[in-house]
Amino acid sequence: MLMPPNLEDLIPEGHLVRVVNEMIEGLELEPLTRQYKGGGTSAYHPKMLLKVMIYAYTQRTFSSRQIAKALRENVNYLWLSGMNQPDHRTINRFRGEIMKLVVEEVFYGVIEQLLDRGYIDLERYFVDGTKIEANANKYSFVWRKSTEKNKGKLQEKVRTLLKEIDEIEAAEEEAYGEKDLEEMGEGKEINAEELKKAARRINEKLKKEPKNKKLKKAKRDLEKDYIPREEKYEQQEKKYKGRNSYSKTDEDATFMRMKEDHMLNGQLKPGYNIQMGTENQFVVGYSVHQRVGDTSCLKEHLEKLKNWLGEYPESLTADAGYGSEENYAYLQEKNITAYVKYNTFHYEQKKRYKKNNPYRTENFTYQAEKDQYVCPQGQKLSYLFTKKNTSDNGYVSNRRIYECSDCKECPVKLACTKSKYNRRLYIGVELLKMKKTAHDNLESPRGKEMRSRRPIEVESVFGRLKQNWGFRRFLLRGKEKVNTEWGILCIAHNLAKAAV
Repeated sequence: MLMPPNLEDLIPEGHLVRVVNEMIEGLELEPLTRQYKGGGTSAYHPKMLLKVMIYAYTQRTFSSRQIAKALRENVNYLWLSGMNQPDHRTINRFRGEIMKLVVEEVFYGVIEQLLDRGYIDLERYFVDGTKIEANANKYSFVWRKSTEKNKGKLQEKVRTLLKEIDEIEAAEEEAYGEKDLEEMGEGKEINAEELKKAARRINEKLKKEPKNKKLKKAKRDLEKDYIPREEKYEQQEKKYKGRNSYSKTDEDATFMRMKEDHMLNGQLKPGYNIQMGTENQFVVGYSVHQRVGDTSCLKEHLEKLKNWLGEYPESLTADAGYGSEENYAYLQEKNITAYVKYNTFHYEQKKRYKKNNPYRTENFTYQAEKDQYVCPQGQKLSYLFTKKNTSDNGYVSNRRIYECSDCKECPVKLACTKSKYNRRLYIGVELLKMKKTAHDNLESPRGKEMRSRRPIEVESVFGRLKQNWGFRRFLLRGKEKVNTEWGILCIAHNLAKAAV
């Protein structure tokens, strides 16, 4: 070769790397450049690093070291980076520290381009969730029940100790002013700060009685055992944040059951619940949650979408995991047409649904004039009271309780109820109305179309990200960085989809 080759000639027209370059060039990236304060040595341009990062994710390359290696060896990366070759530390810092502050702005900047180009229109929104394993040790779990149990045992030991000390100094009550040690242990939880105050008061007492063995032992127990343990339990309670568990190596991760179970024993693993909405198989919205169930995540997910796009989707389609009274009420309030199944929808489609179990609630006859139900055996169930339930999000729902007067002699009691008491019905009046509306929507021609499209919308995207691209475990730790990593992955998917 008399002349060195031109990299431009080596990249075909319409190649994915050109699509990534074009789309990122069209973004307003001032929020990204704003993260660089200037000064010191020259920094790599953040737009170049963003292009490289997104293209690498489309190529199933997630490791910063592998990306740095590709920047030295792969012609597509060399063209995209303009021959720049940042090392893996620079790439990792950009992903973990810089991108976490602006990843959602970049993601929704891409969404705006997709809207402008007609790929999506926000009329149909398909939602589903998946669990992705966290970058944490599988056996580093801390359980809320264990903390509560151990803390309860410690509280009993502390109360016994304080009572013993109080008996020692019964003749000197004024030593502790208006609040003596016995009062600290009565009828309330004793925190670490109060234990430290008790230890200081014991130290003052030991100055007068340095040979008192019981006080010495009490001081040793408090300072060496009780106070450190109480502080540990209090720190654990702060880390739970309403959850039942967390991981020691990634405290934002919650232990969940994963479908990808290599041990085939239903083992719990630290992970995150990813909620994602798609349209035409483009990711339109995503959110990262620490809750295990999908039901309570929908409201937060849609509010985040509204915050970025300024509007709610016209319709929403989801599986039975989202079919709760709270979600139906929320979608109705926001004027979103809901094609959301409830837990018994598929069973109701079967002809023998009612015959298979004649003692389902649906087979009990309601007599409105008497406000009572009649079971298939002719027994009456009268109204008892109304019970209020409050969800994790604070939504209050009512359940009317009806009970049969006497089921003891009923010949079909074992088939009707497993309870040793009389059969009860828990009737949610508003929920029944919402289920009727949901059923009508789902059985309409439009509803059937949306139901048939749902499996090929979100599920296909999850299949590409998890199966085709092999992304089954996060590389970064902490909810913010996990949100960044999933955001980059969704941007990469959208650009790869646009390039097809």
